[in-house]
Amino acid sequence: MSKDALITRACDKSGLAKKDVEATWNALQEAIRTELKAGEEVAIAGVGKLKPAKRAARIGRNPQTGQALDIPEKETVKLVVSTKY
Repeated sequence: MSKDALITRACDKSGLAKKDVEATWNALQEAIRTELKAGEEVAIAGVGKLKPAKRAARIGRNPQTGQALDIPEKETVKLVVSTKY
């Protein structure tokens, strides 16, 4: 489902204007992003937990040439899905 489809569905269910739902969505995204950058977990009831994580540095391979590549450590987000929904 795309962001636009999600916002349209939320408008239909809530009766709110699209611009209000979109502003709320953008504020929610920014709040989640800020918490994750601060190293905090974000729990979303019925969905799961978003946790900041680090991928370790590793050696990869170029599939066309087979040449070894150094892949650096990377910060990412892990979703642990809720069992209750």
